[in-house]
Amino acid sequence: MKAVKFGLVSIVISASVFGISMPTAAETGASGASTDELSHQYPIHWVDIEKIEKSLEGQPPLTVGFDVDDTVLFSSPCFFYGQQKYSPGKFDYLKNQEFWTDINANCDINYSLPKEVAAKLIAMHTKRGDNIFFITGRTGSPGERVTETIKRNFRMASINPVVFTAGDATKTTFLKEHAVKIYYGDADGDMRQALEVGARPIRVLRASNTTYKPMPKNGSFGEEVIVNSDR
Repeated sequence: MKAVKFGLVSIVISASVFGISMPTAAETGASGASTDELSHQYPIHWVDIEKIEKSLEGQPPLTVGFDVDDTVLFSSPCFFYGQQKYSPGKFDYLKNQEFWTDINANCDINYSLPKEVAAKLIAMHTKRGDNIFFITGRTGSPGERVTETIKRNFRMASINPVVFTAGDATKTTFLKEHAVKIYYGDADGDMRQALEVGARPIRVLRASNTTYKPMPKNGSFGEEVIVNSDR
């Protein structure tokens, strides 16, 4: 850039206007870093889906579990909508059965986005013949369509009904009773619960624009973390 002065006014003009060729990154020796590379600077056990699949070679079909919100579905639009409708500016809506009935039956099917990483993981485990469960900490409600949403969005021929564990049930109890061997989740609680039952915890990154705050500490349990899994 070059500053050109006209009277009392200075105007900054791109160097290209004067035919000046700016040096490239290769010429200056500056390597730079992509956004993805910047996000992978911490000493975390990063893995990709190919590495996970390779680690399962030779093993018989397993039972695997997936958390739902921020792991399989980017459902923040529904939670944002619910807060505005049922308790603006507060989190009381999360204790309101009317809210859960509403989003479970009406919102996800229309506004929750399937995560790319989930599509690839589900396809990989389906190909292996693994038994897949989707286990959510949401409060259950009659007429839920979360199961239908997941089945449709990930083009699954068949699906186990989504397991709702809020209230009397807990994820840990279900994971143990069904001998889940791998559990994918975004929350610290997901990783902790997997470890409690001897399952392999694998972290899916939570999108930065999620409504679910504060953000978890990825890799804090020594678990594998899937690269680029925030989308």
